[in-house]
Amino acid sequence: MGKLDGKVAVITGAARGQGRSHAIALAAEGADIIALDICADIETNQYPLASEGDLEETRLFVEKENRRCITAVADVRDPSQLRSAIAAGVEQLGGLHIVVANAGICPLGDVPRQAFLDAVDVDLVGVINTVSAAYPHLSAGASIIATGSVAALMKGSGTDVLGAGGFGYSHAKRAVATFVHDAALALAPESIRVNCVHPTNCNTDMLHSDPMYKVFRPDLESPHRDDVVAAFATNQPIPVPWVEPEQISNAVLYLASDDSQYVTGLQLKVDAGAALKHTEAYALR
Repeated sequence: MGKLDGKVAVITGAARGQGRSHAIALAAEGADIIALDICADIETNQYPLASEGDLEETRLFVEKENRRCITAVADVRDPSQLRSAIAAGVEQLGGLHIVVANAGICPLGDVPRQAFLDAVDVDLVGVINTVSAAYPHLSAGASIIATGSVAALMKGSGTDVLGAGGFGYSHAKRAVATFVHDAALALAPESIRVNCVHPTNCNTDMLHSDPMYKVFRPDLESPHRDDVVAAFATNQPIPVPWVEPEQISNAVLYLASDDSQYVTGLQLKVDAGAALKHTEAYALR
């Protein structure tokens, strides 16, 4: 018996990275999956995004867990695409119980100021659009989980540090944390839970990209993976350069399951301690 037997989950950004990992983890515990992804690049985001082939691979991984998987190409910036894709998936799979609003971009580097808006549109508006499109299909016991970032909890994220796109990313993730808090309060009377997971550096294509490498090693003209491992590790008090997508999926699974039945409004850090120096300790009173 799996922790999610009989449940259906929708996951955005499901074609690769954290989204794919979440799809596999939830399927392994019994959930059927509606896997959504844009499967196209965004001009200001200077690393390639997932493809339709990647989304098809996610479907195959879910089916290896003996679960059903409905895939659709959908842009989280477009509410109508999300409403159509989610409604079609619910019709085929028979319900909706878990929402994982995971899609995200991080357009770092010397990019146009449009990158600020693109990051906000995907990373914040996309979360809100996903929750809004899913909400009519949810009932008591449903769980909504947003992907935040340790960047939401850290100081020093202006345009002088990360450029317009990076500033948009950190702005969006801070706003996601606020949205989750307030949505949890608003939906609690319906017994619908809303939580957020905040990863640190995560071993995905977003992290392993030329723009991210240059942020961490500005002293090198063309840094490569081996050049940035030590620099990535400076973010976390626990001495690791990054966490794995599967470790974020463990947190998502907890929040999706009845193990967290009365947990709502939680800002769950999976960050190897990265946010500690940016947050105050709370004394027992």
